[in-house]
Amino acid sequence: MTPFERAGRVMPGGVNSPVRAFLAVGGEPPFAVSGSGGIVTLEDGREVIDFIASWGALLFGHAYPPIVEAVQRAAADGTSFGIPTIAEVELAEKIVEMTPSVDVVRMVNSGTEATASAVRLARAATGRPRVVKFAGSYHGHADPFLVAAGSGLATFGVPSSPGVPDGTVADTLIAEHNDLELVENHLTGGDVAAVIVEPVAGNMGCIPPADGFLAGLRRLCDEHGTLLIFDEVMTGFRVAADSAQGRYGITPDLTTLGKVVAGGTAAAIYGGRESLMRMIAPDGPVYQAGTLAGNPVATAAGLASLTAIQQQPSLYERFDEAGAKIADRLLSTMSDVGLPGVVNRVGGMIGVFLGAERATTWNDVADLDGDLYARFFHAALDRGVLLPPSPFETWFLMEAHLDGLLDRALVALEEAIREAVR
Repeated sequence: MTPFERAGRVMPGGVNSPVRAFLAVGGEPPFAVSGSGGIVTLEDGREVIDFIASWGALLFGHAYPPIVEAVQRAAADGTSFGIPTIAEVELAEKIVEMTPSVDVVRMVNSGTEATASAVRLARAATGRPRVVKFAGSYHGHADPFLVAAGSGLATFGVPSSPGVPDGTVADTLIAEHNDLELVENHLTGGDVAAVIVEPVAGNMGCIPPADGFLAGLRRLCDEHGTLLIFDEVMTGFRVAADSAQGRYGITPDLTTLGKVVAGGTAAAIYGGRESLMRMIAPDGPVYQAGTLAGNPVATAAGLASLTAIQQQPSLYERFDEAGAKIADRLLSTMSDVGLPGVVNRVGGMIGVFLGAERATTWNDVADLDGDLYARFFHAALDRGVLLPPSPFETWFLMEAHLDGLLDRALVALEEAIREAVR
């Protein structure tokens, strides 16, 4: 019995998160045993160069010593207390220091909790029911976000998962990423509490904001009394030390952060300007709570992660240089074999779109050749490179890639492209 068969007996699909089941690429997923730097050791003994990076949570690499040591120290003193700790305060202070729009934060346990809580706060603050999201963007698995656009982007949302009542998503409106016109149409009714956006879309591959898109959202929200929420669960501290809002110079009203902010542990935050955040209980009437929120292990990992970022001011410049190298090498190979393609990159996020002519919206990439990507994925894995098992997921760089591993990986990826199009 393989590990995956064994897992299938006691877990839905053999996994605890659907993308791990490899349905988009076929075959059984490998099981990780350990990681070090940019390398993951698999259950069958193979070592692979990892570009999943725990879906972006690992900025420096697996088992990064400062984070491991901080977690060990914290765990030795107790993993959870149910009363406050000074470490929570220190992490909150660090986030406020580094994030331009954030005056006050509330810690939670996942990105889904953070986005759902931010939307609840926005609705309470504005007294309005509706929320605008963008086709192809993922904001966690809370009911209001599980919406497919369908054929008409101007229509109300339709639930995309059984168990989500129609009424739950009736107030979720869909727009097209990088297109301001439909957003403006949605806002004219005066009943939209918030626009929630990934400033760099990461769940349809890496799709950067078009020139003027984020500034346009800020302007439209201001004009219509709507709050702007940046979902930076993925982009936070991954595209810049001051996150996407700092990189692009746009100040949202509310921000959600996860992944890097927790150093690879299970934690996230939402925050924003003080007048909004003081509406949260116990300061105000908007209720939200969590037994393990701000637990010592997660706060220790987060503090170590953010401190390491501050100590390495050139890291994001190095990521940008690595992204340019990846784009140059892979696009050159695609050209050599007569395959169209796009490579997007922002900081430590990379989007590789085999066969695409452009990649600026969900519609541009929704019909990518899944079989082509599956061939490419397995050809890369056979050569010791682990990629996200879906053509619609972002690749993530870690600092550990930048000292030689990236060049090794690029050779394998070039060979994998050539094999995939034979």
